[in-house]
Amino acid sequence: MPGCRIMGAMADTPPVPSEPQRSLPIRLNLDDSDSPSDVVDALFLGRFATGEQPHSHSTTLDRVKPEATLLPAGARVLRAAKDDDRSAVLAEGEGWTLLISRWNRGADVTVTATEAELAERVLKEATDGAKDEPEPQPENVTMGFWYVSPRRGPHRTTRQISAGTWDEVRPNYSAPVAESMDRLMKVTPESIAGRLLLLHGPPGTGKTSALRTLARSWREWCQVDCVLDPERLFNDVGYLMDIAIGEDEGTAKGRWRLLLLEDCDELIRGEAKHTAGQALSRLLNLTDGLLGQGRNVLVGVTTNEDLERLHPAVVRPGRCLARIEVGQMTRAESVSWLGREEGVPREGATLAELFALRRGTPPADLPEPRTAGAGLYL
Repeated sequence: MPGCRIMGAMADTPPVPSEPQRSLPIRLNLDDSDSPSDVVDALFLGRFATGEQPHSHSTTLDRVKPEATLLPAGARVLRAAKDDDRSAVLAEGEGWTLLISRWNRGADVTVTATEAELAERVLKEATDGAKDEPEPQPENVTMGFWYVSPRRGPHRTTRQISAGTWDEVRPNYSAPVAESMDRLMKVTPESIAGRLLLLHGPPGTGKTSALRTLARSWREWCQVDCVLDPERLFNDVGYLMDIAIGEDEGTAKGRWRLLLLEDCDELIRGEAKHTAGQALSRLLNLTDGLLGQGRNVLVGVTTNEDLERLHPAVVRPGRCLARIEVGQMTRAESVSWLGREEGVPREGATLAELFALRRGTPPADLPEPRTAGAGLYL
């Protein structure tokens, strides 16, 4: 807590019920960087720190119904603070204290209590029915996103991502790529051989779009999580262990997870052992080493590097479930996709360039395109 210094509690003094600010064994030094929410957070620690309420239970809700108060029946609100991007509520009941921290659509809820069972029961009552589940759409797939939050450490949030079916997206790839993708889209848990999925090729050829479609094709048996800070993942053992242990969606035991790491050129190129330290070794350990043993985890990596520049340990036989080079379409395929010859280069075109030509925008002037049917084209 900003400006807080913990002071020692008096010995041999049994805890007695009190207002939280009177039981707080912390001296607060406040300055301009502190907010009312910081004070609410500090007050919440009091009864837990003294041992008056030695048990704590907490949970994080990514999406909370707007009308949900997260207050159990009979709760008495002691403090309420609202900042620009966060609100905090401190409440109490018989033998328990509750802290609610709300941010955007999500919330952290923590309960301290005199008994562990009481803390668990109050937390369940506070959050029961509060989670907002978006109406599922047939064209959507639930995708998780991992990142390290300054406030909460390693954290996973979920979003509904639009993804086309493979039949819809397949014409966006050259014949050899489409044939390789055909086999990948049909993979089942029983047919998995290798834990690493590698898509490599120039920017704008549709690697990310293929992964979104793969998430839809596999959604019955595989949870897909995208790691937003992969450069930190393999240099932070605690973060790696949190992801390796995983956070599932409450589905049946044995469900697989696919971790997506995009644009990891420095991690898997030939000189990675010298430039990335232990990061490459930890990636390989997660796919087929001790860290990956007993865990149904696949790792998907995209890179713009040529196959010849990748580290031999990454592409060795038996390690990769699939190793697909996603290149541009030939001129004939490009003309067929676009429906005209005008503007199509002699050597063919990438998917991003074809969408630029379809819209009449010079490809060099166009940012990476986005459409509902095919997603991003990286």
